[in-house]
Amino acid sequence: MGSEAGGGRAERRRLARRVKRRRRTRRVGELPLLVIVALCIALVLKTFLVQAFFIPSGSMEQTIRIGDRVLVDKLTPWFGSKVERGDIVVFKDPGGWLRGETARTAPDPVVVKQIKQTLTFIGLLPSADEQDLIKRVIGVGGDTVVCCDAQGRVTVNGSPLDEPYVNPGNTPSDIRFEVTVPKGRLFVMGDHRANSADSRFHLDEAFAGTISEEGVVGEAVVIAWPFGHWRRLETPATFRMVPDQARTGRRGPGRRRRGTPFA
Repeated sequence: MGSEAGGGRAERRRLARRVKRRRRTRRVGELPLLVIVALCIALVLKTFLVQAFFIPSGSMEQTIRIGDRVLVDKLTPWFGSKVERGDIVVFKDPGGWLRGETARTAPDPVVVKQIKQTLTFIGLLPSADEQDLIKRVIGVGGDTVVCCDAQGRVTVNGSPLDEPYVNPGNTPSDIRFEVTVPKGRLFVMGDHRANSADSRFHLDEAFAGTISEEGVVGEAVVIAWPFGHWRRLETPATFRMVPDQARTGRRGPGRRRRGTPFA
């Protein structure tokens, strides 16, 4: 009886070891599939839902600083949501705008660079090489944007903007202009007005420095990194006071007012 009981225990141990080996083998075999599924999910998120972007320049300081990572909502435009005044948007370079942006990035060691490139490809890290810009929308199609009124404020459809987000020490604009934004286009400015090559610097080009809505990648909704600078990017209340119809009337697609810059 003792030997039979001992033989039964040994057989059960052998069966248990076999089951463990099979489970271990199954897990190892499933790992590549899980990795592929995770990569596919990350790529779908990056392509259609949310994408991280690296901020290499100071054109949006102090709202968004050099080195910040922002998350951009790419989903809502699929449901017909329109860009609104005050939104911070990431958009494709319309042509030559990036030359006016001062980027500051430190080079990475070779191994770190390769790891970052892999993570960037699957959307787990933002790319520092994207040919995109980030600015605040000041005017949408049909708006008349003017600098400046008697108090030195930018106005939209005759309504002056209270702009606490403008970088301390900057004026609302050192360049005088008056632009009526064409339909389907946007007039954009950086919050660091003295360090942003935005719509004001392209007024003599086609469409008076405005960008196409079709070139917008998405709306920046949150600063995700570093954690100490985490915050939601909300539309300032001043834009809710802007009327939809221009009070000053249309004056063509827009033009720069010549003369000395506003100070």
